[in-house]
Amino acid sequence: MKIQYFGHSCFYIKNKESSVLMDPFDSKMVGLNMPKVDADIVTVSHQHKDHNQTAAVCNGVVFDFPGEYEVKGVKVFGYQSYHDQEQGQKRGENIIFKIIINNVVLTHLGDLGHLPEPALIDELEDTDVLLIPVGGTYTIDGQTAKKVIELIKPSITIPMHYQTDKHNPAEFGQLAKVEEFLKLMGKDALAPIPKFEIKTEEDLPENELVVLDIAK
Repeated sequence: MKIQYFGHSCFYIKNKESSVLMDPFDSKMVGLNMPKVDADIVTVSHQHKDHNQTAAVCNGVVFDFPGEYEVKGVKVFGYQSYHDQEQGQKRGENIIFKIIINNVVLTHLGDLGHLPEPALIDELEDTDVLLIPVGGTYTIDGQTAKKVIELIKPSITIPMHYQTDKHNPAEFGQLAKVEEFLKLMGKDALAPIPKFEIKTEEDLPENELVVLDIAK
């Protein structure tokens, strides 16, 4: 199973049998290039243009609501959460998607805006790979992300939704950069890698932080 990062909150997960695209974005709004790819499954955490551009995908089943599903051997679980700390009154709802692929449990927190309640943490405690926003302003910030990681205890954590030099500054200039999160985690010198590959569930490391380059 390979995990690629297209930037912002968008990831592409692929194995020999299936592929999943998570939170495709509008290139003009975000400032990054959203590749056009084939995917069997597309997940959308919420209906904002920087997360819901499913037209970028040639085909695939779109899941944009909570529930439990299965496509081509990939199990998909959607959990309701909120885009803010006011139960959605400010920015609306957010869906956390957990997928099981190659017996590896991957959780994408979308634009989570609050510390999850204990019942939701219980649903996510089997997470192997955690995709977590760290930029603040529109989502949880690095400090809260650190608390979430400590609660879920994933094998691998991959940060997302942080400011880069290519982001549209008018929309995302207030986001923190990933370096701020890495400093909080004591990983200042961590270098990005092009993609992350997991051959089997036995390959999973323990408590590893990974930063992915934006795929071109």
